Amino acid sequence: MATRILPLITVAELDACPDDGNRYELIEGELFVSRAPRLPHQLVLHNLQVALASYLKQNPIGKVVPGPGAVFSDYNAVIPDLVFVRNESWDRIVADERFVQAPDLVIEILSPGKQNRERDLSIKRQLYSRYGVEEYWIVDPENRGIEVFRQLEQSLEKVSTVRDHETLKSSILPGLELDVHTIFDR
Repeated sequence: MATRILPLITVAELDACPDDGNRYELIEGELFVSRAPRLPHQLVLHNLQVALASYLKQNPIGKVVPGPGAVFSDYNAVIPDLVFVRNESWDRIVADERFVQAPDLVIEILSPGKQNRERDLSIKRQLYSRYGVEEYWIVDPENRGIEVFRQLEQSLEKVSTVRDHETLKSSILPGLELDVHTIFDR
């Protein structure tokens, strides 16, 4: 039996499609479709955004942005849940109202489902690693933990897993001490 090879899709082709409320991402030209995030996901996103905004008010070193489109190439365009960009990196990273280079920090909140987990834990981590993301957090609401990856020798490597009632610290957000249980409180 022959295997059907699907054609690669470009960012330009994806941009030409009508908006139907789904989230579309391209990784190596392969299209990934996700439904809109559910309430538990959005509550965690809100809590993270508030915590980081509070930190940045006291330490105005950059900007935190929810759900931006990031276009790394003609075949790679993703929608991270949250990103942080240092002030000095902003003009280099942002063009045409989208991220065209890797943000300093990318945060993905795991959604239910094996495929979603695999995409965030492996496929997107490899993509972010290749394009130079300095730090990557994978937030797991189900297990109430955050896996922290840092760019080490040109690869994002896991440096810690921070659980409920532990404190997350970040090398790119100096002085940040994020009490993880506050992220998962509703």
